Amino acid sequence: MSFGPAYSPDPRFAALGGEFADPVSAAVFPAAIIRFRNARAAASVGLSELDDNIWRAHFGRFEPLPGNQAQPLAMRYHGHQFRVYNPDLGDGRGFLFAQLREVGAGRLLDLGTKGSGQTPWSRAADGRLTLKGGVREALATAMLEALGVPTSRTFSLIETGEALQRPDEPSPTRGAVLTRLSHSHIRFGSFQRHAAHDRADLIGVLVDHVVENYYPRLGAAPDRPAALLDAVVDRAADLVARWMAAGFVHGVLNTDNMNITGESFDYGPYRFLPRNDPNFVAAYFDSAGLYSFGRQPEAVFWNLRQLAGTLRLVADEVPLVDALNRFSGAYRSSLSAAMLRRLGLVARGGEDDAAMAGAAFRALAEGGESLRWEPFFFDWFGGAASEARALRGPRAGRYEGEEFQTFRRLLAAYEPDRPERLKADYFGRSEPEELLYDEIEALWTPIAAADDWSPFDAKLVAIETARQAWGLG
Repeated sequence: MSFGPAYSPDPRFAALGGEFADPVSAAVFPAAIIRFRNARAAASVGLSELDDNIWRAHFGRFEPLPGNQAQPLAMRYHGHQFRVYNPDLGDGRGFLFAQLREVGAGRLLDLGTKGSGQTPWSRAADGRLTLKGGVREALATAMLEALGVPTSRTFSLIETGEALQRPDEPSPTRGAVLTRLSHSHIRFGSFQRHAAHDRADLIGVLVDHVVENYYPRLGAAPDRPAALLDAVVDRAADLVARWMAAGFVHGVLNTDNMNITGESFDYGPYRFLPRNDPNFVAAYFDSAGLYSFGRQPEAVFWNLRQLAGTLRLVADEVPLVDALNRFSGAYRSSLSAAMLRRLGLVARGGEDDAAMAGAAFRALAEGGESLRWEPFFFDWFGGAASEARALRGPRAGRYEGEEFQTFRRLLAAYEPDRPERLKADYFGRSEPEELLYDEIEALWTPIAAADDWSPFDAKLVAIETARQAWGLG
């Protein structure tokens, strides 16, 4: 099958050379069973017409895409893991497979892998991904996209026919290889590696590469590193604000798990909140709650400080500090905007929006055990336009309480944004789509027990229906 005109390869990262990545080969897997193809994501990069055999060749065996990278590249980086510096990182079970242009928008996008085999950075691990881990990531990315969070997209999930041993789940367990579509895999830790080696020259090269390919409007900035940090601060503030509005807990906010385009990626022990709880943690090993739900803005800011520290090798300190000092205000503004988007309201601006967002958080908190996170936003989407619906729904008694009066009073001053969205069949339901831990486990059980993928497939269809109804984009 030929590749059509919408496919536009543009392998930019490979030109940076051996200081930034290592050429590697994918593992040879005994099988390549396609479990998920993201048709919408494939269409966005001109690859939707590939038949299954060609799909397996490129995303199961990782034969090079036409005109793209000749060989996969395991990217080099360092990072702080739970704020302890680790110089022994890098792509240990993945690689950059290809780069290509997004149809229409023209953005440079990456196809990267997870579970594609060992690399020089595997540190004695097997470089594999469990099928369950791939299923969990496919669900996470679909749900986050539906909720308006900038995220990588699960592009392909292929079962490899391998039996893997894992200490934290019943073993042997099935293996898989996942391909994700991302707006850059360059991480904060990519800069940290060169700073640790005192290579200001390589930091400069990386800054120029990032600006030219992801922030071209900064090309004429007199101080590119400071201008870049300023832009990344904005993107990171917006990302964490959207996580908070989505009730999402990433779980492992290490510096190697944050990229320079402000896109969420690499989903391990994530969770969506059952209800408002700032102390909720996603990772069982996060005993100190370092990356708990309520501490995510602090964690992101800490990571930005580490990125700024690397840029001190190539920029003056004052503009870097100025950029960092903007985070708090940028986060507060982004959080208000994110909460209003989730409530389907037209922004009024300034303190009004901050008060509305604060009232929503307080209402969620005061709802206690009886008010789940996602149903609250479902019931009140569109504001006062949905009040009658909310007050006749299954949580009506909760909303009649005194603690909700401030929320409802402030809500009355807002107009619904695109009220036609409320006509979707989705809002005629009594319950919204959620993705809580127990449901993920329930979706995995029939796959593990009987190779029954119908509940997983149905869930992805249901999430897509919600995405179209919310229109959060």
